[in-house]
Amino acid sequence: MDKIRLEILGLSSSQSQTGSFALVLGEMNGNRRLPIIIGMFEAQAIAIEIERITPNRPMTHDLFKSFAHNFGFEVKEVLISDLKEGVFFAKLICGDEIKTIEIDSRPSDAIAIGIRFGVPIYTYESVLAEAGIVLTDDSGEESEELAIKEETVAAAPTSNDDLKDYTTDKLQTMLTDALAKEDYEGAAKIRDEINRRN
Repeated sequence: MDKIRLEILGLSSSQSQTGSFALVLGEMNGNRRLPIIIGMFEAQAIAIEIERITPNRPMTHDLFKSFAHNFGFEVKEVLISDLKEGVFFAKLICGDEIKTIEIDSRPSDAIAIGIRFGVPIYTYESVLAEAGIVLTDDSGEESEELAIKEETVAAAPTSNDDLKDYTTDKLQTMLTDALAKEDYEGAAKIRDEINRRN
């Protein structure tokens, strides 16, 4: 299966789940976005490394890097490998000069570790096809730099019960609006409702 390379585009606070964040990954050389809801600790670990902030004491992901280095293992890549019932699965592809192994991981932990090693992030077409959001507005190209921001736009109704009341055409309009406002979490929920109907 061919892998598709992703890049981190941003983190935004979750509008529906207190203490959660939306990690937005983008397809390199493409216009699809992959929003993944992650916890506060993992979001902090990712943001700290991106911003090159050195904590007073090593965080868990820093400990993993030190442990791996001291035993001669390196992380080679992060692979968001599957999506089952709305839950993303990931693997750290690790190894030394002799062998390569795959370690099962949550995507948030895999990415927090992967950026510490400076390795690429990949996924499969099947994951992007199921959970990716296509940006249709070519004028809304994002900066190449990572934008860590707190989302302040008002959210459209995005609970599953609220979305069931809308027509598919209205959901498509809401999806476009959510993407324009960079509300990737809301867009993901709307996308899921549209996919459920197909």
